[in-house]
Amino acid sequence: MSNAKDVTDASFGVDVLQAEKPVIVDFWAEWCGPCRMLTPILDEIASEHAEKVDVVKVNVDDNPAIAAKYGITSIPAVYVFQGGEVAATSIGAKPKKVLEQEFRAFLD
Repeated sequence: MSNAKDVTDASFGVDVLQAEKPVIVDFWAEWCGPCRMLTPILDEIASEHAEKVDVVKVNVDDNPAIAAKYGITSIPAVYVFQGGEVAATSIGAKPKKVLEQEFRAFLD
């Protein structure tokens, strides 16, 4: 079970697009094995970089509107939003070091 906040179609605007700091959004689904592998990695990043970023989860099965809006066709898909815009993306389960490198601009 993740510590990341669950975000819905209804709360995405406030929780992600209007957030003060960058938000790492994990687009996932319950049935997705690689998504489950990624959860503890994103939880670690969230706790280690809490002052810099927020980490949230969007279940694409339960929130199809937001998944469709951002063209999510493959999961896990991890997007970084900053200032209401997509600032970085990462598709697929990756090791923590790789994700930290891809998102270094938002974590340092």
